[in-house]
Amino acid sequence: MGIFDNVLNESELLFRASIALEYDYMPKLVKFREDERQYIAACIKPLFNKQSGRNLLLYGPPGIGKTVAVRHVLAEVVEHTEEIIPIYINCWKKNTTYKILLEICDLIGYRLPYNKNTHDLFKIVKDKLNKYSVVFCFDEVDKLEDYDILYMLLEDLYKTSIILITNYKTWLTQLDERIRSRLTPDTLEFRKYNNYEIKEILKYRLSYAFQPNIWSAKALDKVFQTTLEVGDIRSGLYLLKETGNYAQDFGAKEITEEHVDRAIEKLKEFTVKDTDELETDNQFILDIIKENSGKKTGELFALYEKGSGQRGYKSFQRTIKKLDDGNFVSTEKITGSGGNYTIIKYNDRAKTLSDF
Repeated sequence: MGIFDNVLNESELLFRASIALEYDYMPKLVKFREDERQYIAACIKPLFNKQSGRNLLLYGPPGIGKTVAVRHVLAEVVEHTEEIIPIYINCWKKNTTYKILLEICDLIGYRLPYNKNTHDLFKIVKDKLNKYSVVFCFDEVDKLEDYDILYMLLEDLYKTSIILITNYKTWLTQLDERIRSRLTPDTLEFRKYNNYEIKEILKYRLSYAFQPNIWSAKALDKVFQTTLEVGDIRSGLYLLKETGNYAQDFGAKEITEEHVDRAIEKLKEFTVKDTDELETDNQFILDIIKENSGKKTGELFALYEKGSGQRGYKSFQRTIKKLDDGNFVSTEKITGSGGNYTIIKYNDRAKTLSDF
């Protein structure tokens, strides 16, 4: 038997459109987010009458449709008018004012920005965009290293609506008063999906991604139950895709529990990276957090210094962000009478996953 004998022919492929399982895929219907979409649209609507729209802060935990809902609304803006320019920026990828201005220059068609400083770039952006109405979306805005871009846009652009997406409602309290007083955003919470909604969303994506009637009932139920336990739709989409890949790679014509089990093993790597890959000092910081889970950032930094850590506080904070992004730790920003601070907790989700 040859090594390619079990390759499925085109008529036997399990996938119909695997792109429907990508998290940033834009489905035709954003299920269970119609009220939120209507609210976002209401903030933008004044731009259609050449008036400034309302600014908006969207917040809620990861994986609950914040980005998809906004991008859906922005796509509808493009369909309705050429007089409003939508600009979407992911601040995890573009986390400084200069990088954002470079990205905006690219989006508006200015192709030679690299010999310009920040002031020059903003003049180009301002001169171009003040001829139109503009809706900005800054996704993962809490990843910004500086907030000058917000001040510049609020101060010098005329007809705008600024949408900010973050996991943290309390992020707004970190802003300089000059920016906060100009921004004065509405706030809109995205609640977590309930169990019924998670299942329906996964079924909806699955109906586009796979050929009909190829999932066994037990296999599909195992994907649902694992996703509900993890609590993140992105994990469910990942499981659907990886399970399909395993089944198709081995020439299966039906997707079974065995294929799901193999995908769950890979999900552990997806959600909780191998800590051995961390550089030594990052591992040292992670060990401190593990032993002192639930303490404030400042308290953890004091323990790090006491243990002969060499990084400054800002560098220590950036490492915490990386650990958070990698799902090694979770952070919670607290606002109270005693001031603002962040609680860091060690993430032991791997124990939850290995129960399956």
